[in-house]
Amino acid sequence: MFKDKTVVYTSGTFDMFHYNHLRMINYARSLADILIVGVSTDELVSSYKAAPIIPFHERLQIIEALKTPDIVIPQHTLDHTETVRKLNIDAFVVGDDWDGKYDYLKDMDVQVFYFPYGTGVSSSSLRKTIYDSYHKHLQKERQAKPVTVQADPETESSQAAAARTEKK
Repeated sequence: MFKDKTVVYTSGTFDMFHYNHLRMINYARSLADILIVGVSTDELVSSYKAAPIIPFHERLQIIEALKTPDIVIPQHTLDHTETVRKLNIDAFVVGDDWDGKYDYLKDMDVQVFYFPYGTGVSSSSLRKTIYDSYHKHLQKERQAKPVTVQADPETESSQAAAARTEKK
């Protein structure tokens, strides 16, 4: 508590920002008087999975543009101990794909909520859909027969003559 206000922290990569990201942030907001959102840096994300498609500074600006967060900060580590101490965090909200990972925060009197994404959209599923679509298109293009271009004999003769003239 900070001056009788509930401080909630949520964090994520927020790559290819989508509906489930918004739902989680809105859920965190519903628990908070003060909502702090951490955006994972490119270096942090690259340490445990594929690098984000959207660069860090752009992902940070997207979250800052939302009306929901009070404060948006960079997240440099998956260990939230210092963030909890420095910012007096009362509750932490994260996607249920991290289930159990942040239970250690309970020992610091932080309520931990694993937000149920459920089935549906995720940055990973979006990335796969885009890749599969591109790959399918590329295969189609490769299977298509190339069109042969027939040279016009008159044009070819005049071009050859011009080339000979230039050499002289």
